[in-house]
Amino acid sequence: MTRELVVRGARQHNLQNVDVTIPRDQLVVITGPSGSGKSSLAFDTIYAEGQRRYVESLSAYARQFLDRMPKPDVDRIEGLSPAIAIQQQAPSRNPRSTVGTVTEIYDYLRLLYARVGVPHCPSCGREVVAQTVQEIVDLVLGMPSGTRFSVLAPVVRGRKGQLKKVLADLRRQGFVRVRLDGDTLDLGDEIKPDARVAHSLDVFVDRLSVKPDVKQRLTESVELALGLADGLVRISPAGGVEQLLSERHSCAECAVSLPELTPRTFSFNSPAGACPACNGLGEMCRFVAELVVPDEQLSLRRGAVAAWGRPGGAYHRFMLERVAEQLPADADVAWADLPVRVRETLLNGAPDAQFEGILPGLERRSREYERRKREEGRDEERTFEFIEDELGRFARRDVCGTCAGARLRPEALAVTVDSVNIRDLCGLSVADAARFFDGKELTGRDGQVAEPVIREIVSRLGFLNDVGLDYLSLDRATATLSGGEVERVRLATQIGAGLVGVLYVLDEPSIGLHPRDNARLVRTLLSLRDRGNTVLVVEHDRDTIREADHIVDMGPGAGRLGGRVVAQGSPAEISAHPDSITGAFLSGRRRIAMRETRRTAGRRAIGIKGARIHNLKGIRVEIPLGLFVCVTGVSGSGKSSLVVDTLLPAVRASLGGRSATPQPGLDVTGVAELDKVIEIDQGPIGRTPRSNPATYTGVFSDIREVFASLKEARARGYRPGRFSFNVKGGRCEACRGDGLVRIEMHFLPDVYVQCEECAGQRYNRETLEVHYRGSSIADVLRMTADEASGLFGVHQRIRDRLDTIRAVGLGYVELGQSATTLSGGEAQRLKLSRELAKKSTGRTLYVLDEPTTGLHACDVEVLLSVLQELVDAGNTVIVIEHNLDVIKVADHVIDLGPEGGNAGGELVAAGTPEQVADVEASHTGRHLRDVLDP
Repeated sequence: MTRELVVRGARQHNLQNVDVTIPRDQLVVITGPSGSGKSSLAFDTIYAEGQRRYVESLSAYARQFLDRMPKPDVDRIEGLSPAIAIQQQAPSRNPRSTVGTVTEIYDYLRLLYARVGVPHCPSCGREVVAQTVQEIVDLVLGMPSGTRFSVLAPVVRGRKGQLKKVLADLRRQGFVRVRLDGDTLDLGDEIKPDARVAHSLDVFVDRLSVKPDVKQRLTESVELALGLADGLVRISPAGGVEQLLSERHSCAECAVSLPELTPRTFSFNSPAGACPACNGLGEMCRFVAELVVPDEQLSLRRGAVAAWGRPGGAYHRFMLERVAEQLPADADVAWADLPVRVRETLLNGAPDAQFEGILPGLERRSREYERRKREEGRDEERTFEFIEDELGRFARRDVCGTCAGARLRPEALAVTVDSVNIRDLCGLSVADAARFFDGKELTGRDGQVAEPVIREIVSRLGFLNDVGLDYLSLDRATATLSGGEVERVRLATQIGAGLVGVLYVLDEPSIGLHPRDNARLVRTLLSLRDRGNTVLVVEHDRDTIREADHIVDMGPGAGRLGGRVVAQGSPAEISAHPDSITGAFLSGRRRIAMRETRRTAGRRAIGIKGARIHNLKGIRVEIPLGLFVCVTGVSGSGKSSLVVDTLLPAVRASLGGRSATPQPGLDVTGVAELDKVIEIDQGPIGRTPRSNPATYTGVFSDIREVFASLKEARARGYRPGRFSFNVKGGRCEACRGDGLVRIEMHFLPDVYVQCEECAGQRYNRETLEVHYRGSSIADVLRMTADEASGLFGVHQRIRDRLDTIRAVGLGYVELGQSATTLSGGEAQRLKLSRELAKKSTGRTLYVLDEPTTGLHACDVEVLLSVLQELVDAGNTVIVIEHNLDVIKVADHVIDLGPEGGNAGGELVAAGTPEQVADVEASHTGRHLRDVLDP
């Protein structure tokens, strides 16, 4: 096999007929400015072709999809191995998905608890045991001679219509009488043919009447009783103390028998193990009156009930008619002035009214939505998303009162291994769980059964630790993970697969990692390489780049100014290359400059006292206003818990926005100094190819107005809606304005292929005949923000909006580029550009979570200049960040830790970067020293 991966004539997206030779079985980093073509080369060319060739090797059924899979625009690729892509993906929103389930650790834990777990009574907590038939018989035979006793089979299931046969069996076994529903029945009596076994069947055995072969008959009797009783019997000696015995685990004190322990017993996705109250979700969703009626000063007609939709809409009118028919409610009176009884009836309904009430009505609608979407073939995750989007804003999710968030039945939670139940074990961090199993030895049969299971668990925990996720708990919902964390979880899973000869393509695995943890990640990548794999990483992190065997530096610019290989070679060769921007930063010839003076904190500040959510230890923090503030700390130290889960909800609630569930003991002061809070996260700007930068920023509406004002458009009677690809009229109806057609691949992710009718232009022929300065509306959507700014230079409003996109370093992004192709960092900067286009009052709080994600050092310079402008205008910018180049230019740093998970959640240091660098206990401070004094 060739020792090189050869790519010739790659033209995918902005690639400029690229030729590149990549050494196999090495750690190769592809780097360069944002938009320079890194992902186009790594994922859209190399990986996409690898996926095609994999499908070619499958069955004829699978190969039928080949013609629908887009072939990369490349002349040829040689030396290509089977490829696996590990990308940053939006975390699964399925509420049943956890770190434990996606890594399969939870599957092994379920097996461990089913095989060697020690069951306890869920009522009294006593350890329960099981007896064999022989042990039960020996116990009976050990009673004093002449003792009369009973074998009681209290629960009989599935025996309807079989009583006559059962009683005949009992006679042959030597039984003398039975008791049905409390009535004693002699076995010699006539039994009616239509009689049936009741819920309780007590079988009395008179030992004195049993024939000589006592032990044999008694064994058969006990076996029969156990069979009838689902494994549970009572031995009741005459005048003695009744005992509960079972082939299964049972508690004599509480008369409780536990079901047989199987892996399903511990599954919250199975009825056998899931809490019946919350169906294994661990939380209950309830509709809340104050969310349904957010403004009590509005009347019903003016939209007091937000759940009825837009005032004047079809559903709103329908509900007003229902109210008018059923209730004495004046639709023009403010909600707050309606009689209490009317408001209660409106919200909850009444027994004597046909109006079911708003809150019960929402629950019914939720069930109907779920049923309808499942009938349409949606999976549980998509159904959950749909219900959340449609009705979630009127609901609040609370911990299930039955299982206290454990998701499981009491019987499952009553089983322990080393005195710890499965819920508490999953609540541990990866690091603590590894310590729990470290050196654990079980003897005898339990040891033989548990040893291979524990080995697999420990191995997978080690992989998670190696990629810097030791702070995550196994019960952490994947919906709460960042894109970088999801990528590293998948990376850990791939390490466990132990594959060789594979091409791994990774997208910035260092995202979300503190500099302290980078070394562990690099060791993981090198271990994949040393196993005989080729590891191709798209990366900006300088520590990772320096450890690479080979570097491919793309550029020199972004978009159409990029798409070429500027330099390639070893880290030393790239550092010395005169044309490489990456090399300039690697060598230190170029670095992000610091401001000449730092802003100093004034009297205005937000005070947070008693923050205890997640792993926060009731900390007290002051956030000075009017400054550029960085919140730092190792992964899992509590940064997002402090800013996103504590500060943001409190500020929003104080400013009269969204309601927030108050944290007990939390005190937040100083919010009155703000008039607005804006969170700019890395969530996608849209979930379908229909959403794009032009529509998201609002500039497309202005562009459509320009096209509608053209002479040709007016002559044809075209209005702005004609140039929208979201409505009928001007769009291509074959693809409904998407430009793409989705192909379901069944066993592979869905593939979007270009519409054959419009060739991906989204519009019909007539719409495309209207041109502005030689460009159709489809041509404009294919333009970058830089190009469109020149085209619409005379239109001030359009130019200003486009300039804000360019100001955040996204001038290379096409206006019509699908939202699904934007990285998390690009989506975040696009959101920032939209906020920049709005007027600022100078009292706004901006919150950004790792805004440098996906950014080259040269792009970080551009971003910082924008953020500093916001602060210069009097606003406050808070960023959660690991990038040392950002931290060093901050006015104030809040460092949390000292470690992640349960070992974090404390304030380690606060002050200027120089002050934090002097704190020995701060991991951030130790790394800051190098960049403050290079």
